[in-house]
Amino acid sequence: MALRHNLFECTAPDFKEWVKRTDVVLVPIGAMEQHGPHCPMGCDGIEAWVATTKAAVKADVPHTPLLWVGYSVHHMLNPSITLRAETLSNVLYDIARSLIHHGFNKVIFVNGHTSNLRALDPVLRKIRNDTGALVAVYAVDSASTIPLYRDLIEGPDELPGWHGGEIETSEMLAYNPELVHLERLRREGIPKFPKAPEGFSDKFTKADGRMNIIFEGYDGITMPLRDLEYIEEGFMGNPFRGNREKGEKIFEIVSSALARFIEEIKKVEVKVTNREFKEAL
Repeated sequence: MALRHNLFECTAPDFKEWVKRTDVVLVPIGAMEQHGPHCPMGCDGIEAWVATTKAAVKADVPHTPLLWVGYSVHHMLNPSITLRAETLSNVLYDIARSLIHHGFNKVIFVNGHTSNLRALDPVLRKIRNDTGALVAVYAVDSASTIPLYRDLIEGPDELPGWHGGEIETSEMLAYNPELVHLERLRREGIPKFPKAPEGFSDKFTKADGRMNIIFEGYDGITMPLRDLEYIEEGFMGNPFRGNREKGEKIFEIVSSALARFIEEIKKVEVKVTNREFKEAL
């Protein structure tokens, strides 16, 4: 029986058929935040969506629709939409508990936005403790996946998989070139590198878009900075190195790696101890 992999498009009997066929389900998570003047605000969600939909077909597992909004409070100096960390945690918990309630044993969150991890860690532990289900986050953001395709990337300045740079611009060109506006960028001053915020001495540096700030070479300091405090125009790296062919290859490599992971997860024996969904009052 041919089933649609997107549960949003399935009928109720189709959903039940998927539970009979596999105990694995994917939940893609993105964000809606600025990615400079050239990339769409849904960039992280598109990364998660493409990886999920391609991998779901390859591994023959179902997936939910994309959760398009995430935890992006540090981007709010530019147009962005964010959830509070506790709101995102609650939404993801309820999605997972619903899927487990109806028969799935293994929930894989496919995450396209690094900062969502701040809300995901307690959710994973709570789902595991409350149900016994296998739950995991598979990161498909460019900062995480770059080791899979390092030979495709031209610039050493892209090593952290920087925000709106070569990798993400390539992916967006592969997804829909009409969404990318490189003509809005000036070539002068590119590639762009992060820097310590204004007012900090030269003993401080910034390596990437994480919450870390570096002091005298020490990278163990966390500081909740806003993106425009350490990057100009809301992006890092060199978008002009991006191209559609490169993006298509990246999507293929990342989705194939995810599909291989799913196939191995299928082999894991999991005993769910609690499927009951109770509304919290």
